[in-house]
Amino acid sequence: MFGLKGKKLLKTLLAASLGVSALTASVATYAADYNWRFANLYGRGTAFGEVYEDLAKNIETMSDGRISVQVLYSGEGVGTTGILNAVKSGLITMGAPFQSMHAGELPAGVVEIGLPGGTDDVGELSTLFQERGWADVLKKAYGDQGLVWLDPYIQPPVYIITKEEIKSIDDFKGMKIRAPGAYGKFLRNLGASPVSLAWSEIYTSLATGIIDGSIGSNMIDHRDGNHVEVAKYMYPLPLAGAQVLPIIVNNKAWNKLPKDLQAIVKAATTVHAQEQMTKSILWESQAVADMEAKGLKWSPAPSKADKLAWQQAGKSLAAEYAAEDKYSKQLIDILENK
Repeated sequence: MFGLKGKKLLKTLLAASLGVSALTASVATYAADYNWRFANLYGRGTAFGEVYEDLAKNIETMSDGRISVQVLYSGEGVGTTGILNAVKSGLITMGAPFQSMHAGELPAGVVEIGLPGGTDDVGELSTLFQERGWADVLKKAYGDQGLVWLDPYIQPPVYIITKEEIKSIDDFKGMKIRAPGAYGKFLRNLGASPVSLAWSEIYTSLATGIIDGSIGSNMIDHRDGNHVEVAKYMYPLPLAGAQVLPIIVNNKAWNKLPKDLQAIVKAATTVHAQEQMTKSILWESQAVADMEAKGLKWSPAPSKADKLAWQQAGKSLAAEYAAEDKYSKQLIDILENK
């Protein structure tokens, strides 16, 4: 197929750092058969931004250049809150959405990412998605909106950074905290006022007093956003033990791909999920050390009463989301073994 005279070939090594089998592929310099635009959540030069760039490069390499992928970083044409609709409309072909920013559009996505208090066990999460039926439910939920749901990836626990020390859980009352989706509802149960902001808006909003604190998708987010420069305290209890996020593709664009290229894109997202997990583990402790070197302090360890109040704040969320739509209910029923 690629033996036409005059084509220049470029050999590329894929994912050696992940322990994935070395793959040498020939990439033609002529125009690609399919030109995709891929929007992600992070800015240029951030740790996770580079992981999404790797996904784009892997698709190009594994497809022998038949698919070209242009990466759009946070704020480059599509904002964080616009990724879902941009993929649905075909404005962009592929996206990595933060489901909590789309709670009203796709309630099941908020359950998918993980409700506060959820497990941090990777094996348990994998079983939930692949063996117990969550993947099948989510394919239908996203499919109803003209989207193809591909293999999700797991990111580390979610923590809250604040400008003032949290000495007691009562200190959350009245605080304005960037916490979209279920995280916001959880904190509202503790008396806080949740605010929905894109990741790129967190630093300025903390610096100017628009918000008093913020969740990050993980510790790396807080480090890469330089949040410790404007908020010095981290609360020691995680909101969620892990986050599970998908890669989505516009259904019409997906159906234009031949079966072999569909398989290649799926394989590339599987490699991406591995990279997210392995690099997150390596980066998380380094991110904490980096922030502590810049003055990060931990709020005091919560009391037994505080821990109990923390647990109770999340108890009502499962029932609340089960009532949102049929797919959310199916996910909650599976989770609770109904």
